Amino acid sequence: MVKRLFLLIVLLLVAAGVIGYRYFGAYRGFREPVFVDIGHGMSSRDIAAELARQGVVRADWIFLVVRALHPQAKLQAGEYRFGEPQTPWQIFGKIQRGEIFYQDFTVPEGSNIFDIATLADSLGGGLKSGDFLRAAADPASIRDLDPAAPSLEGYLFPSTYRVTHHTTAAQLCHMMTMEFRKRWHALAGADVHRATTLASLVEKETGSAAERAMVASVFENRLARNMPLQCDPSTVYAALLENRYRGTIYKSDLASQNPYNTYMHAGLPPGPIANPGVASLTAALHPATTDYLYFVARPSAPGSHHFSATLAEHEKAVATFRGARP
Repeated sequence: MVKRLFLLIVLLLVAAGVIGYRYFGAYRGFREPVFVDIGHGMSSRDIAAELARQGVVRADWIFLVVRALHPQAKLQAGEYRFGEPQTPWQIFGKIQRGEIFYQDFTVPEGSNIFDIATLADSLGGGLKSGDFLRAAADPASIRDLDPAAPSLEGYLFPSTYRVTHHTTAAQLCHMMTMEFRKRWHALAGADVHRATTLASLVEKETGSAAERAMVASVFENRLARNMPLQCDPSTVYAALLENRYRGTIYKSDLASQNPYNTYMHAGLPPGPIANPGVASLTAALHPATTDYLYFVARPSAPGSHHFSATLAEHEKAVATFRGARP
């Protein structure tokens, strides 16, 4: 009798172990990583059903058993990524801790809306380049700050943002313009349209922090004399807007009547040509005091420029630059 009872206990323990291992061990019922959305207000039963549907747990009741053992725990809404086999306890703990899935979306300084659209496509989620370009073309969300803004160009602050698979183009634009507002208010500038437009030209002309204020001074000096700014990046931007940029500037680009072409039109372009960082915004607000009217790249020091106050000096510098080119 004792032996039978002992044998029965052993069999029950073995059966419990098998069941426990099968249903409460690590499990993965999917091939590729899956993303589970847990919405605000979802019940534990709804969460369990979604986890089972996606193959994260073997059955919904398994998750509910773990939930019953932790009745006071709060399950946090968000998007969760599951890639490796996990136990129900590990899955429950992940949702309880709120280990929500995010991707870092980094926009470098000087990126324009076309660059950002390409970056959006590379994420592989719901953000698509066409959707982003359509959202960025609508300046309504920035009109209170800049009534003259032709689009959101210039106000999509370059930084790193956390996005999910379900972040929309409109939501991304909102995040970026809100960051611009925060940075702009810290600078305490006056004319946001003028400053941001000028800063975008500075941003595209030089990557040197030491030169930004001098580049801004060249543009200010030319504006004061009603001289065309002759900013190559603005000519590129005009071509981009017309979907005709071919990787380099041609004579036809320089002769374009597009209002962003600063070879044909004096004054600043209608709006920014890129999204400047704080350093370029600061340079636009506080340009250096110089008599420079020209600048050209230094062949002996990549990334830097030679600044000139006279056309003769500038032409000499240009000849040096051309002579040094391969």
